Amino acid sequence: MNGNTIARRVYDFLKDIPPFTFVEEEALLRVSGRIEVQYAPKDHIVFRPGESPKQRFFVVRQGAVELVLPDEEGEEQLVERCGEGEIFGIRPLLAEDTYTLLARAAEDSLLYAVNSEGFKEVLQKYPDVLSYLANSMAVLGRRRSYHYSRYPTDDITPRPKRFLYASNEVGSTDLLELQSIQRAREPVVCSPTTTVREAAEIMTEQEVSSIIIVDESDLPLGIFTDRDIRRNIATGLYSRSLPVGDVMTKPVVCIRPEVTVADIQIAMLRYDIHHVVVTEDGTNQSPVIGVITDHDLLVRQGNNPAVIIQEIRRAKEPSYLQELRERAEFLLGQYLEQEVSISYISTIMTEINDEIIRRCIELSLKEMKQLDQGDPPCAFSYISLGSQGRGEQLLRTDQDSGLIFEDLEDPRAEAIAQTYFSQLAGLVVSRLAQVGFDYCPGNMMASNPRWCRSLSDWKEEFGSWISSPNSESLLNTSIFFDFRNVYGEASFTESLTEFLFERLQQSSLFLNYLARAALQNPAPLTFFRNFMVERSGEHKNQFDLKSRVMMPLTDAARVLVLLAKIGGVNNTFRRYELLAEREPQNAELYRDAAQAYEYLIRLRALFGLRRSDSGRFLEPSELSRLQRILLRNTFTPVKEIQSLLEVRFQLKMLGR
Repeated sequence: MNGNTIARRVYDFLKDIPPFTFVEEEALLRVSGRIEVQYAPKDHIVFRPGESPKQRFFVVRQGAVELVLPDEEGEEQLVERCGEGEIFGIRPLLAEDTYTLLARAAEDSLLYAVNSEGFKEVLQKYPDVLSYLANSMAVLGRRRSYHYSRYPTDDITPRPKRFLYASNEVGSTDLLELQSIQRAREPVVCSPTTTVREAAEIMTEQEVSSIIIVDESDLPLGIFTDRDIRRNIATGLYSRSLPVGDVMTKPVVCIRPEVTVADIQIAMLRYDIHHVVVTEDGTNQSPVIGVITDHDLLVRQGNNPAVIIQEIRRAKEPSYLQELRERAEFLLGQYLEQEVSISYISTIMTEINDEIIRRCIELSLKEMKQLDQGDPPCAFSYISLGSQGRGEQLLRTDQDSGLIFEDLEDPRAEAIAQTYFSQLAGLVVSRLAQVGFDYCPGNMMASNPRWCRSLSDWKEEFGSWISSPNSESLLNTSIFFDFRNVYGEASFTESLTEFLFERLQQSSLFLNYLARAALQNPAPLTFFRNFMVERSGEHKNQFDLKSRVMMPLTDAARVLVLLAKIGGVNNTFRRYELLAEREPQNAELYRDAAQAYEYLIRLRALFGLRRSDSGRFLEPSELSRLQRILLRNTFTPVKEIQSLLEVRFQLKMLGR
């Protein structure tokens, strides 16, 4: 069978599939002639996350291909199943980036690998193809933002229109506006006489992928991008000492401020570019006011953790970090609505919170330099405590943090370090407050000099709590013993953990005090039909979800893992899972406690999002009948765990 026959058969198949339906026969035959036919047996991997895309995308001729998202634990979540006539892996057509999903043949399949470079020639000639791709991606992104946005959309093809418009949630092809993108990307500019090296240094300092070359009136003359650096400078084609005006790409593609995302996508596809310049009137005869990249489009349309985290790392202002955290809470709401596992949700939200903290630290370190305070005088670790230390802070509550810095022999050097890190921590805490993480009412934050100390001082503090327990130290342990390194020298927290277990071994009586403290909030089972609510104060007649049921489970888990010498695991339900492995005789109880705690986290997050508060206090009337039943069911493991503590630490004999 000759090539023309194969091309004709491919053409006959493609001509009825959007967006190939918009291409004339002669042009589509040329595309068909460059297609590679691939056989993919069942379980064959077409591409993996992190791989650089080859210059092709795929059409399923026969069979089916599944797109899945692997998580850190090796489990896979199905994102999409592509059947006959459906397209996937279009990232090479839209952006120079790696794949985010894994594509695997679900059955023996036949694939058409379409040469994306050749197809770009088609895009330039057929605007309907461009419009279809742009509109479809915009609708898909919008639909996923309304629905369950757990997965990235950029490895998935837009579906044929009969699929896209099937959902009442989508309605029409209303396109997302440009406003939020403009706000996120201020232009970085230079004159044409700036050298290539200086331009690259500016781009690096400003953390941008392009610089706009402008004249004295801020009119755009050209653009210089990372792509230009790779192709023309890194290869030695041009010298770094040349004026950037000699090597810039010109003319620039300009757009008006009011255009839609679809308009921008069409321009990028038509001209095979990754940046467009926003000017006052959409021409190069008016001043530059912004720049938009293909990455910005993915961010605008994608509401998934990877995109949010990537944007956090780029953020320069707390206001943008606040916006990203609000997007994360929108994502949280979707996860809760779809009943995604709390284990997965807490992992994602903890990573987002950690990235925000790390970014605030990085910005604060830069500000310290601007204040002529220089670099840190020694190594340090910024630690999260309490619920964030346990990886359970789904909502933005108050901050619990500390800072550990390196031991220094010279007292003067230690005093200098104390001053520097207290000032740094103050900047970090202030930024986090602007993001929406409230100040701790008890001032248990790194900005408090008491919680900004050398490693030896931290050990001394912990040691005093263990050797001389009192009500204050027992309260402190419930927050500080759930410490976790977020930024800096991880060995400091490892050393502190080792010290903690050594001292506990020397003073076993302390754990008895800790166990007794864990029983201060008995399970709320002493009522009939009605919940045990607060009797007075601001939250009168409300049920305290945290103190009544969550804290008893948290405190008990902490005591039990300390007794079992289990270090490095702070999360409450994961602590119970490990205890279940260690003690088979109590495995059922521990698993019940873990499930109860997961439900309590879910319930608190649901009501916190609904009311825009911490979710700690609930009106019993707010609960549905099923929620009331499930909440009541959590009281039983609380009571049984507390009974286990009483027996294990002989607290009844000691007269607790």
